[in-house]
Amino acid sequence: MKSDELFALLRRRGVVWPSAEIYGGAQGLYDYGPLGAALKRRLEETWAAWFVGLSQDYHLIEPAEILPEAVVRASGHLEHFTDPEITCDQCHTAFRADTVLEKVRPEGVDGLSPAQIAEIITARQLRCPNCGSMALSVPRSFNMMFGMEFGVTGNERAYLRPETAQGSYLSFSRMWDVGRRALPLGIAVIGKAYRNEIAPRQVLFRMRAFTQAELQIFFDPSDFTVPFDRVRDEKLPVLRVPRRAAGEESPEWVSAGDLVSTGQLPEFYVYHLVHTYRFFRDVLGYPANRIRLFEKSDTERAFYNRIQFDVEVHLESLGGFKELGAVHYRGNYDLTRHSEGSGKDLSVTPQDKTKLLPHVLELTFGVDRNVWGLADVHLGKDGERTLWRLPPYLAPVPVGVFPLMPKLHATYAMRVADELAAAGVRTQYDEAGTIGKRYARMDEAGTPYCLTVDGRTLEEGPDHDTVTLRQRDSKAQERVRVVDLVTRVRATLEPPRPARA
Repeated sequence: MKSDELFALLRRRGVVWPSAEIYGGAQGLYDYGPLGAALKRRLEETWAAWFVGLSQDYHLIEPAEILPEAVVRASGHLEHFTDPEITCDQCHTAFRADTVLEKVRPEGVDGLSPAQIAEIITARQLRCPNCGSMALSVPRSFNMMFGMEFGVTGNERAYLRPETAQGSYLSFSRMWDVGRRALPLGIAVIGKAYRNEIAPRQVLFRMRAFTQAELQIFFDPSDFTVPFDRVRDEKLPVLRVPRRAAGEESPEWVSAGDLVSTGQLPEFYVYHLVHTYRFFRDVLGYPANRIRLFEKSDTERAFYNRIQFDVEVHLESLGGFKELGAVHYRGNYDLTRHSEGSGKDLSVTPQDKTKLLPHVLELTFGVDRNVWGLADVHLGKDGERTLWRLPPYLAPVPVGVFPLMPKLHATYAMRVADELAAAGVRTQYDEAGTIGKRYARMDEAGTPYCLTVDGRTLEEGPDHDTVTLRQRDSKAQERVRVVDLVTRVRATLEPPRPARA
């Protein structure tokens, strides 16, 4: 399905639409409707169940979204949080440099200087994506943070956070005091980040306000033991730098053990890379043949990252592999900068160990991007019907409740819907149109179960009454006792959790 078609379907079904739509929309800003908000919330809960569930020492917090200027100065965002901007001198439209160069340099422009970008534009005779002119300006750096006046005098400066990770670094000292005072210590944040993108595009992929889910794991680099034998034989679809340099774009399947023994990657890194891959494959249901773990080179990754693999999924609507998550080994850069900026020593002394400044392993996940990815991969045609094959625990509405004949069965059907809702199972009652049309609406919304109250339900009497329960994917139907519905349905709605270390 093409991007425009997919977005039209998501907008029609109330998943997502442009913000301020009645005013023509606001570029890079989107609103989530009932289905989208529910899906997004379930996606966040599923991420937390998996990644925070990796260890009893990993915790979810909710830090502030506004950062004082001193914080972003210390973190390096005032200096380094920039994108190269190219302006067309003919139509005066501004573009991200990677947008202009995407056909000749699909790997992006990370690591290139403005002069190198300008050289490529001239050598390849690139044109403005908007008007076709070749009058493209030399790239300049553009800081993407949203600044604001702070305080009643307006003399202070603050910024909307450009990433959720800074909240974890700022909270590390406090979390050390309120926790077990032991490493590793994981601090997770799910929330909004804000970036003044030069040219927002690809719907939920380049937004100015978006949701991230990130886990920062603080650890002692000399003693971060993980149960690596549990994952040693796991095969991973990796695209490493030497293979890319040889012109290959498809991944090769390499065991986790081989990545450690021959690839010189640390066990703790590969262990978390495996669990990240499993989350995309087993929990979100992305097919293994559409996932690749894309290694960034020294010049492509951020200067503070020692190791970086992006999790990319092939999305037909966007024409190729797109980054949906990543695993970053950031060293101790972040705590070092905040120690210097705040004047507070962020070193810790775990039991029976010497004083140290922890390193950080970051597991990052784009929530909005994965809403789109789940639609791209799981929403499509099955014969004549449109079907969204979401895992049941991600479904915005797990159960559709129908009366076969509204005049006769509506009261009973509403009672069943209320009982399920009281037990924590979200339902949607629907009596409009034929049963076939109601099924079709629920199939399109990703609802895994539909139950129908009919004449037989009323005839069977209390404690024996049954309803027809229909499965979304197979369309199989069976009679299920009403008293067994909650147990039957709720068992499939709990998100998976990993085996703890």
